[in-house]
Amino acid sequence: MYIHSTRLGKIEITETDKVSFPEGLPGFVDEKEFAVLPEGDSPFAFLQSLHEPDLTFLLVDPFAFYSEYTFELNDETVERLALKDTNPPQVWCIVTVPEQVRDMTANLLAPVLMNRKDNVARQHVIENSKYTTRHRLFVEPNSPEGGV
Repeated sequence: MYIHSTRLGKIEITETDKVSFPEGLPGFVDEKEFAVLPEGDSPFAFLQSLHEPDLTFLLVDPFAFYSEYTFELNDETVERLALKDTNPPQVWCIVTVPEQVRDMTANLLAPVLMNRKDNVARQHVIENSKYTTRHRLFVEPNSPEGGV
């Protein structure tokens, strides 16, 4: 299957690229079908809507920048994604890219969790968290912030 993306152009999507968000994403509740498009060997991927060419998110593997990143999953998320010890979620965070790329941030408060076995996903808001929606990925040397 081929789709058109405003950012990525014409792209071929396979069944294994597809992921369904039954609840949509916050702010995009009607968009439920996406493709996950990894960027080579980098910790980044694109999350492209299958039906809306203008809707593309940049994702990042948060552990590549924040090795101490941890959170608890609530029972609702575990149940809705059919997660098990033998089928843990793939964890991504949505990235905001401002004018200066070095200032991009990751939303560690609400990671995107994917059950890649069933290709179903959900954005999970972490309760009682120390995390925010804007953690810098690239920080100045000797900064107390995380990132690299």
